[in-house]
Amino acid sequence: MRCAIVAVVLALASAVSGCEAESGVDTLQRDVDAIAALGTMGVQARVVGGGANRTAVAGHSDAVALDSVSADGYFRIGSLTKTLVATVVLQLVGEGRLSLDDTVQRWLPDMVHDNGNDGSTITIRQLLQHTSGIHESPPDMATAEDYYRLRYQVRDPRETVAAAMRHPPDFTPGTGWAYSNVGYVLLGLIIEQVENRPWHDEISARILEPLGLRDTRWPGNAPTLPEPHANGYQQFEVDGPLIDVTELVDIDASVGYLSTTADIGTFYRSLLGGKLLRPAELAQMRTTVPVDGVTESVWPAASYGLGLFAVPLSCGGTYWMHNGGQTGFLTNVGVTDDGTRSVVVSLSATLAVGEDVTRSKGFAQLRTVNELVDHALCEK
Repeated sequence: MRCAIVAVVLALASAVSGCEAESGVDTLQRDVDAIAALGTMGVQARVVGGGANRTAVAGHSDAVALDSVSADGYFRIGSLTKTLVATVVLQLVGEGRLSLDDTVQRWLPDMVHDNGNDGSTITIRQLLQHTSGIHESPPDMATAEDYYRLRYQVRDPRETVAAAMRHPPDFTPGTGWAYSNVGYVLLGLIIEQVENRPWHDEISARILEPLGLRDTRWPGNAPTLPEPHANGYQQFEVDGPLIDVTELVDIDASVGYLSTTADIGTFYRSLLGGKLLRPAELAQMRTTVPVDGVTESVWPAASYGLGLFAVPLSCGGTYWMHNGGQTGFLTNVGVTDDGTRSVVVSLSATLAVGEDVTRSKGFAQLRTVNELVDHALCEK
């Protein structure tokens, strides 16, 4: 929130800046309200940059008591976890412990095989960049009944990989792009092979503790969220009801963490600002390939690096982002190219997409979030 609570000294020093801050608050609240108006139960957003930190909320934290959303509430960050994992992998590359050209076979012998899958032909870079070709199956929780049946299930990451191996690859490694959660599950296992301890312990030691991110937490097998939090809701079918899906165990290296908008913004600003990776590794992270399919429809002209999307700004230039969709929660983060400004928006309801994806409320939800991010980063 780039201009919300501007320091009194700055406000007194520049009447023009004060007016811009006020306008920015209106824009942010308008955009948050627009997301809620689509049917999203709760929304919270935070913009940081230019000495300001401002927030806006809309909707309700639950469907029963109708309490207000907390601007400091915890949520499931979903695939934002991938950027944390990618950062650790690139730190290991910088230390000479790994190479981006190492194969999966080197670190996880005989785990990627059968049905045309071959770990000796897939590199760590390809796992990071979603160019491995490993097949991605549809989500397990496609219905409310699935959720109630599976919500407390603890999944072995090796079983997740084994399930993917029952399908042939979608393409020869390095010849296409397709978003792959399984690729990041494999990266978590590779980190454990290199460091001989859980991958999330490496994230804690290498990222969370140095940056003081005390509100970013690995939940383990606990299905609940810390307080304060908004309940998460999932619309499993078009025009269907919102189902409370707050309690969930989903903790592999492709998703899993809990956090807040403040912590998420700090992490991404630190990353793009060069505080977590050496210049060589950060340059590798920012080397991108085009995306396609539905992803390209949501973020036109976007490309993907190693754990980060690059997306054009309407005002010129590029911002870096990731999206995190996890049952009941949807989060987007955007950071300016120099890492000086960030916007984080978290939704505590995910709307259905159905078969006609681009005409669905779920698609509209994503595009409206993108508009908020673009406005917040282009705002002067």
